[in-house]
Amino acid sequence: MTELNLDAFWMPFTANRVFKAAPRIVTGAHDMYVVNERGEDVVDAMAGLWCVNLGHGRPEIADAVRDTLLHLDYAPTFQMGHPGPFRLAERLVSVLPDGFSHVFFTNSGSESVDTALKIALAYQQVCGEGSRTRLIGREKGYHGTNFGGTSVGGIMRNRQQFGPLLPGIDHLPAAVSRERFVRGFPPADPFFADELERIVSLHGPRTIAAVIVEPVVGSGGVYPPPLGYLERLREITQAHGILLVYDEVITGFGRTGTGAFAASGFGVAPDIIAMAKGITNGAIPMGAVAVRREIHDAFMAEPDGIELFHGYTYSGHPVACAAALAALDIYEREDLFARAGRMESAFQDMLFSFAGKPGVVDVRGVGLMGAIELAPQGAAGAAGMNAFVAAWNAGVMGRVTGDTLAFSPPLIVEQQHLDRIREVFEEVLAEQYDW
Repeated sequence: MTELNLDAFWMPFTANRVFKAAPRIVTGAHDMYVVNERGEDVVDAMAGLWCVNLGHGRPEIADAVRDTLLHLDYAPTFQMGHPGPFRLAERLVSVLPDGFSHVFFTNSGSESVDTALKIALAYQQVCGEGSRTRLIGREKGYHGTNFGGTSVGGIMRNRQQFGPLLPGIDHLPAAVSRERFVRGFPPADPFFADELERIVSLHGPRTIAAVIVEPVVGSGGVYPPPLGYLERLREITQAHGILLVYDEVITGFGRTGTGAFAASGFGVAPDIIAMAKGITNGAIPMGAVAVRREIHDAFMAEPDGIELFHGYTYSGHPVACAAALAALDIYEREDLFARAGRMESAFQDMLFSFAGKPGVVDVRGVGLMGAIELAPQGAAGAAGMNAFVAAWNAGVMGRVTGDTLAFSPPLIVEQQHLDRIREVFEEVLAEQYDW
């Protein structure tokens, strides 16, 4: 590989000085692998960054992107249109839960969350509920890095550098089960969802516009919801006229093994769904927000004119639409929305083989997303980072959040890849914790 000058790039969510002293560079990717700077295959146990659900290097997506760039590299969607977003919105509606009828396009998960929050606030206004301006997030929640998503997010390190953020925000407690080493959904615990009733009583129901949660907490540590949790949130929000927003940026497009979206498979549908990542298999930046028909139609009841003063230069970009349509073709042709369910048992077996090992304080997961939580060693996050780096050097790319190792392999994962992931992390953790 040609020598790189690493200085000018200010890397996101990275200890820049530490990384640049000992960089980890991806130079290629194919199928279930990324390629390191030495030209060696490294098993991708994270689907890139929770997004490459179809595996790397899909020629159908590459061909669609190339053909579209040569035919229509850009077209605006402000007071104009092109075929891509209309076709893509129709396809997305066909795999969304019943009742979701319209899609608004963005360019990332962060933009999808902020768009969902703005739609929720604007919806309450057009319905004559202008006093509903408060938004409720959740501790440990990750909703991107724009101001809205950071404000409703509940990860302290993502918030503390940026002052008070948006006003009128409150947070539910993290729905973290008291039980350890639970496969799938933890036992019911009414406290976590019932706290929403306390927040409603504190602020008044007519002040709250929306509650936003991830169906499964992702970047905050991979926490599946306790049994009955989402059902209870839905019950409380409906009782008080509050919109329920799901952030399915990670859980969407087959990750949970329960269909295209957790909103379908978990049996509890919200009012608004934010999505991104797997929509294009990570090939082109894109996101979207889906809404129920009654939300869209409330805006259309206004006099003729612009109904929602919101959008992005690249909303419904032709090339992103082409990548997403090609990705949806693959999901459908290879039945990949169901594959996480078929591979769930083998994947969870791999994870739970670490239960009871020295230094492992918890294992949890659902579908093809899971986590191994490690005992701290020295500074907070040092144990997780050491394991992450050692695994990369040994041939597996995982993900680290604090002292938790996260896993979300592409949906095309096979037993041989799971065996390799287990083998590498057994070696790494055995050395780290002196098994």
